[in-house]
Amino acid sequence: MDLSGNFFVIIGRAGMDIYPDPPGTKTEEATQFFTCLGGSSANIAVAITKLGGRADLVTRVSDDAVGRFAVNELKKYGIGHAHVRPVGGEARTSLAVVESRIEDHQSVIYRNGAADFEMGLDDVEAVDYAKYSALITTGTVFAAEPSRSATFRAFDLAKTAGLPLIFDIDYRPYSWPSADVAAEVYSRAGAMCDVIIGNDVEFGFMAGDYDEGLDKARSLVAGGASIVVYKMGEDGAITITPEREIRTGIYRTQALKPTGAGDSFMGGFIAGLAAGSGVEEAVLRGSAAAAMVVARVGCAPAMPTTEELDDFLQDHAGPSAA
Repeated sequence: MDLSGNFFVIIGRAGMDIYPDPPGTKTEEATQFFTCLGGSSANIAVAITKLGGRADLVTRVSDDAVGRFAVNELKKYGIGHAHVRPVGGEARTSLAVVESRIEDHQSVIYRNGAADFEMGLDDVEAVDYAKYSALITTGTVFAAEPSRSATFRAFDLAKTAGLPLIFDIDYRPYSWPSADVAAEVYSRAGAMCDVIIGNDVEFGFMAGDYDEGLDKARSLVAGGASIVVYKMGEDGAITITPEREIRTGIYRTQALKPTGAGDSFMGGFIAGLAAGSGVEEAVLRGSAAAAMVVARVGCAPAMPTTEELDDFLQDHAGPSAA
């Protein structure tokens, strides 16, 4: 799988994250807040661009001040936004109120009438897939129509153009009509993809039984995937390829919040592969990026640069034992 062009088309939401300030403040006690770009796909795009890659986002945002905030933030980070289109009516760009604290952490998500779910066939058919190195998406795009059908159409178009498909499971139960629908759609999407990343709970959900999650991950590789990363929180990860399984640990850090690790892992991992790293080294770069982001305020602004990530890796002898 050749990602050396380091230019990615990413499908999925951009939103606004709102953090009670200063760090440690509970939302119900806050009198001031810090705002930044949010949304898993937008965060992944930021992670990749800060690590030297390029990314274009495909999504919809509300035709209001919050939607324009999200677009302005994409511009600030140098993310292509030609395929980020406004939608009117009652659709709204997602908001997340997220505390920078570990104890009794609260994240409150507002996704009623989410604008990104309004992405349609015309949005994905307007993309010139041939100019990209790969298509990246997160599972949230499949939770509702017309976004679900549009994303499967994008998969077909990208595969026709010869692009690898990279999929972060990113299961959010509150976005789905039922667990059965989610499991069926995720299994269909996973079977089409070349790289699948998720945690043990998500793979267990896809399998219909938590204890069978690792078998589900292995079956995706047996079915044609090139790389599956089975993350296990503090226990590290198992990365499965057709040739072998690699067990890696995590980098210990003084966490400020529990959010942002998955998006930063994806950015570090994909940027590593694009730079020519082997699979194990790329996983470790993703793990290090995740450790850095949970120790900082925000998600998008917390994503490390290449220099910061290299310095972190140099200062840390290695991850904890897997």
